[in-house]
Amino acid sequence: MRVSVISLGCAKNLVDTEVLLGGLVGSGVEITPDVDSADVVIVNTCGFIEDAKRESVETILDLVEEGKRVLVMGCLVERYREELIKEIPEVEAYFGTQSWDEVLKHLGLEPKYYPFRVLTTPGSYAYVKISEGCNRLCSFCAIPRIRGRHRSRPVEEIVDEVKRLADLGVKEINIVSQDTTYYGRDLYGRCGLVDLLREIEKVDGIEWIRLLYLYPTEVGDDLLDFIAGSEKVLPYLDIPIQHISTGVLRSMRRGYDEGFVRNMVERIREKVPGAVLRTTLIVGYPTETEGDFKRLLNFLEEGHFFWAGVFTYSREEGTHAYDLGDPVPAEVKEERKETLLSVQRKITSRKNRDLIGKRLRVLIDGFSEEFTTVPKGRAYIHAPEVDGSVYLDNESGDIRPGDLVEVEITQASEYDLGGRVV
Repeated sequence: MRVSVISLGCAKNLVDTEVLLGGLVGSGVEITPDVDSADVVIVNTCGFIEDAKRESVETILDLVEEGKRVLVMGCLVERYREELIKEIPEVEAYFGTQSWDEVLKHLGLEPKYYPFRVLTTPGSYAYVKISEGCNRLCSFCAIPRIRGRHRSRPVEEIVDEVKRLADLGVKEINIVSQDTTYYGRDLYGRCGLVDLLREIEKVDGIEWIRLLYLYPTEVGDDLLDFIAGSEKVLPYLDIPIQHISTGVLRSMRRGYDEGFVRNMVERIREKVPGAVLRTTLIVGYPTETEGDFKRLLNFLEEGHFFWAGVFTYSREEGTHAYDLGDPVPAEVKEERKETLLSVQRKITSRKNRDLIGKRLRVLIDGFSEEFTTVPKGRAYIHAPEVDGSVYLDNESGDIRPGDLVEVEITQASEYDLGGRVV
């Protein structure tokens, strides 16, 4: 049996896909990236916001129109199983999130998992999901309804996974979850993230540990002090603040206000000099006025963040904000989004130019898609897939994926850097 798997959505969903691939390989299935030659196509969907749902549905429809044997799993199914069965009956079967055994059994396979999940990332880095679900009740978010309440994995289980990744040659661990800073509260009665990081640091072969999806109110001094003193945990913090207007944040049920965000940024700068901050922002929330947006724009212009993702508000069934309606016109949302992105591009470009002449350690992920002999990697300022890259000159010598090299930065653009191996 030849099976092709399409993974949509976030890195957390990608980990689920990699586990499924491990089950398929362990059960004797041949995996192919070529959809046309596959006997079965499995789509792991995203159902978070409108754009993601649309992409998932369009992917499914394209496959069934081609006459493919299609199985669908993931977040979209958790939210809309009955509607999907009714509207797209051509799909052979639907499965929820983490339904790996059910998928394998449906295909007539006895679940036997490959000694490890099948990595779809370059061999230099991998994602490690430390928990599942979320206990927060942010008004705009459907994740708790899709993924359930927060469930932490035991420290020992995570460390064992990291050791296996290190044995495969992985150098960078990207820690992901729906709420990374909530880790351990359900198992240990307190935040156990620092304790987990301390154990992961001990794993030989792992050089970088990157933290993603940190909730603002949980970025405490103990975590910042640990990062500042760590040789492996990168001074890179992904902290989605969503907005800066206190009124909007209150309606979003985020549990903090503008003053808290400003104090948090100052505290990070003080405790972790040189820290790189990434955030996520939402524009067009139902209560967002023009004044609220201008306040957010002015805050972004202050240049606190090296990277920022911007999303337009998506009205989602079952969320607390659903009853607020969707009063901000779509064209206004898009205009606000593009305004923020334009500002952030200039900030990132300036921060990149400031790096010219400096030296950075760069982890090589592979080679340029356009110029296949040009090594391509990332510095500590770059999370995989969402941030920029560092391209090395053609005189960099024998550079291989997985190498960590010191690079002098010689060029900068809006997103990417260029340099030479020192």
